Amino acid sequence: MCTSLLYQDKQGSSYFGRTMELTIDLPYQVTYFPKGEAFASAREGHPVFHFEAAYDFIAIAMPARLPSAEAPLGLADLKVLEGMNDQGLTFSLLSYPSASGKQKAVEMTQAVLSASDLGSWALSQFASVAALKDAIATQPIMLDPLAILGGVESPFHYVVHDATGAGLILEFDGGTLNIYDNPVGVMTNGPAFSWHLTNLDNYTFLDNVDRPSATFGTLKVRQPDSGIATAGLPSSNTSVGRFVRAVYYAQFTEKAATPDLAVQTLGHVMNNFDRPRGASIDYPGADDGHLEVPGLAEDASAPYATEFTSWTVLADLGRKVFYVRDYKSLNFARFDLTALAAADGPRVVPLAHLMGDGNGTDHLMAARAA
Repeated sequence: MCTSLLYQDKQGSSYFGRTMELTIDLPYQVTYFPKGEAFASAREGHPVFHFEAAYDFIAIAMPARLPSAEAPLGLADLKVLEGMNDQGLTFSLLSYPSASGKQKAVEMTQAVLSASDLGSWALSQFASVAALKDAIATQPIMLDPLAILGGVESPFHYVVHDATGAGLILEFDGGTLNIYDNPVGVMTNGPAFSWHLTNLDNYTFLDNVDRPSATFGTLKVRQPDSGIATAGLPSSNTSVGRFVRAVYYAQFTEKAATPDLAVQTLGHVMNNFDRPRGASIDYPGADDGHLEVPGLAEDASAPYATEFTSWTVLADLGRKVFYVRDYKSLNFARFDLTALAAADGPRVVPLAHLMGDGNGTDHLMAARAA
């Protein structure tokens, strides 16, 4: 589940892409939050942590609970999975099943930020990775049991990038929060981020220059086609294999000359991580093979579980433009944060309603928050 990477063009401008893989469709909501929007993060046993948005941001969000007749869903129920603010800061939530464990105690008189609200806090408050990193040093963040996942503690880690290209990984591992600068601009899932970096020691031979011919004894051999440079890349869709491939494409893909070409190039890069249904499957009870978010109900329409790319995001961090494509679409919907600043309040539209419509901005401007 999930591959994220940072790409930079010839001018050093930054662009971000990520995919979201799950075995089921979920009610994702594309949401716009304007500057001045109020948020509250509640953690049992601690004062409520209140904050107000200093920046506009767009997000893909999910309800934190199931609605009922007595308590329909509202804007406060939406939790940010992915997004970008008007300063070019991005936030991404990726699966990490090793997150939960005994957490560091925090005084009960101190307000605590629930990890479920990390996305809205990061995007609404900070313009840079450096500013967020400084704030985390004094703001306690804790995992919470998630009702919508049957009480499982947030099985995720978190990726942040800014317009300078700086990257940060926030990773709870066994309940302990580890904070890493991201020197490669890439993240997938488990094992821990530090393990992925160490594993790159095994790939020092990678290069994008084809060597199409060689001589063995007196035998001269030659490739009939181009592309032999990628033969050393891992081919599996495991998080380990995808991490190495993402580093390769982020490193070696041609640097585009213009922002429009850069977005197109990033789209082609992310297509390498697009997974169709059935590419790999797991039958129930068969060694619990697939890596899934604990607590999510399986899709009962098939006798097996199969991860697929629920949606793909591209973000132009310099021009503050956000693109999203779901599994049923071939094209991206485009959202311009500068234009959305004219909205007179929050906006919410179901991702499933966009269906690859190019002008996502108009969809959101015409919508209203619940």
